[in-house]
Amino acid sequence: MENWDEIRTAYQVARMGTVSGAAEVLGVHHATVIRHIDALEARLAVKLFQRHARGYKATEAGEDLLRVADATHDQFSQLASRIKGRGDSVSGELVVTSLIEMTGQITPLLVEFQKRNPEVRIRYLTGTRLFRLEYGEAHVALRAGQVPEQPDNVVQLLTVLRVGLYAHASYVAEKGVPDGVKDFGDHRFVVNDDLQSKAPFFQWLKDNVPEHAQTFRCLDQAAITTAVLNGAGIGFCLIDEARNNADLIEMHPRLPEWDSSLWLVTHVDLHRTPKVQALLKFLKDNMKGDT
Repeated sequence: MENWDEIRTAYQVARMGTVSGAAEVLGVHHATVIRHIDALEARLAVKLFQRHARGYKATEAGEDLLRVADATHDQFSQLASRIKGRGDSVSGELVVTSLIEMTGQITPLLVEFQKRNPEVRIRYLTGTRLFRLEYGEAHVALRAGQVPEQPDNVVQLLTVLRVGLYAHASYVAEKGVPDGVKDFGDHRFVVNDDLQSKAPFFQWLKDNVPEHAQTFRCLDQAAITTAVLNGAGIGFCLIDEARNNADLIEMHPRLPEWDSSLWLVTHVDLHRTPKVQALLKFLKDNMKGDT
């Protein structure tokens, strides 16, 4: 198709539902919108829209065009994001993503990085969704567990996350401290509700705690920690967080097999840009593992 302007116009008409709405978005006269639609329908020899009093409604062929144009629009937006990330200075938007349970450690570091680089605008995105670096959804990702294997990514070990098995003092006052794994069945445990979780400490817990003792379930580590702090039962917490709370009491000697690696992941296209390199160096210099 040689005339992308016509396709872009049809996309906006389908999205907005009216000629006037599409004209406003595109910054053109409404007559231009009508001319583009008529020309595109003539070229394709098919009706893309049904005209009615309230506006334009896409036909089945129009819906097909909308889906293709929508995907193309997204790809151009992602490409623009990646191109903008190639500037020569430590400035502009910097998108960082991690699991939500890392916010307590990562947020202060990002704040300090921005103080040192005031021209940077930080977007810190958390959640369970895997943001796709190849589409420009993020510049730097912090991922825990096994080595990320997505193609065209640069992966570096940042630190090792260490967790311990803790309970709040209020729970200990009620139930006491278990005398080893053999007593776990007489206690209450706070666990991850995601049965597909690959976290090594969660796998250990599933192997050693009877199901009837897994009484409080959460979908992320932040919720697990909060539940433990409120006396719901015994659960895994980051050692760094536990050290900062005198009311958390260790329930089992820490095992090295609970450790989880934290990886810095960047896309090869953006890895060498100044702002990405500056953040990677800053995180490696300032992110300390628990010992």
